[in-house]
Amino acid sequence: MPGTTLPSIPHYVAAQPTQENLEWADLPIIDISKASTPEGRVELAPQVRDAMRTQGFLYVINHGWDQVKNERVFDIADLPFAQVPEDEKKEFAGNIKQAGSYRGYKLRNYWHIDNGVHDQLEHYNLHRSIYEQQQHPKALSPVLPEIRAFAEHNHHDVLYPILRLLALGMELPEDTLVNLHGFASKGETYVRFMKYYPRTEEEETKTNNVWLKGHTDFGTITILWSQPVTALQILSPDGKWRWIKHIPNALVINAGDAMEFLSGGFYKATIHRVLQPPADQRGNTRVGAFYFAMTDDDVKLVPFAESPALQRTGIVRRCDDADAPTMEQWRRGRTRAYGQSELKRKDNVVEEEVINGVVVKHYN
Repeated sequence: MPGTTLPSIPHYVAAQPTQENLEWADLPIIDISKASTPEGRVELAPQVRDAMRTQGFLYVINHGWDQVKNERVFDIADLPFAQVPEDEKKEFAGNIKQAGSYRGYKLRNYWHIDNGVHDQLEHYNLHRSIYEQQQHPKALSPVLPEIRAFAEHNHHDVLYPILRLLALGMELPEDTLVNLHGFASKGETYVRFMKYYPRTEEEETKTNNVWLKGHTDFGTITILWSQPVTALQILSPDGKWRWIKHIPNALVINAGDAMEFLSGGFYKATIHRVLQPPADQRGNTRVGAFYFAMTDDDVKLVPFAESPALQRTGIVRRCDDADAPTMEQWRRGRTRAYGQSELKRKDNVVEEEVINGVVVKHYN
């Protein structure tokens, strides 16, 4: 992070890791430091390929920032919620439904979860440029250089190595996907800080303890900085929900819709949800730090049909190539609809909506 003397800000104290015996997802752990050499990329590419073709999630370690910087990230992540007055939050609330963008605050009670219960989480979203695209609450001003460094670290030191490995997994030139994710290009890749708050027993009962329904992310890659409050579950290939275990200073990586489009179904946008934490962690807040990556806005989300790997395995399209949305069309459509549109119940588990002519499933 910039400078040697950092601005003084309150320290966020997270809950202790759960001691409950839970069914954890068995995810591969990728030492991303090895991706700095051609030999290392050759070693890692099959591991990342196989993880994203099956689970759709993996852990990254040795990404270049130590535990001290990690703790600082979560101190900063709590600032938009603990140090900004409610009136000021409203001033910086995003025009989500109209603009199709999450920039600014997503305030509590915006998304409908189930049975009349709305969400109890708020997040603050910053375009990755930090300075050029939006204004920010006063409490964030001293740490904006650090947030910019956080965005650059995620983009160049985590996202790009992962994209190179995914391209190699498809037997494409290694910068094929990197070239679609320009840091300075027109697009909506962003930093998100998020805070979940405990809910009432009545709300838990009405939603069957679900805080966020099963869904896929709509971008290419999501980078989640691991934190100790257990709440995230993924839908495993065998159809069972399993918890994501906290690994200190690790990153949790998953693929989204745009990656599934571009890879012709070779890589999976994995369904995940958020539940009430285990009993020994209830009553605590849950602060998160994320980097949501998307291609440049003008990229048409069609498969790389020239991939030898795709030619062997076959391409699975969610729509005809002629009808495929651009990244901008897809992100705006998904953003406008999420938690606001009426879903059509397919069966006892799946609810559906149609975005840009593509069926989007939610798992309740």
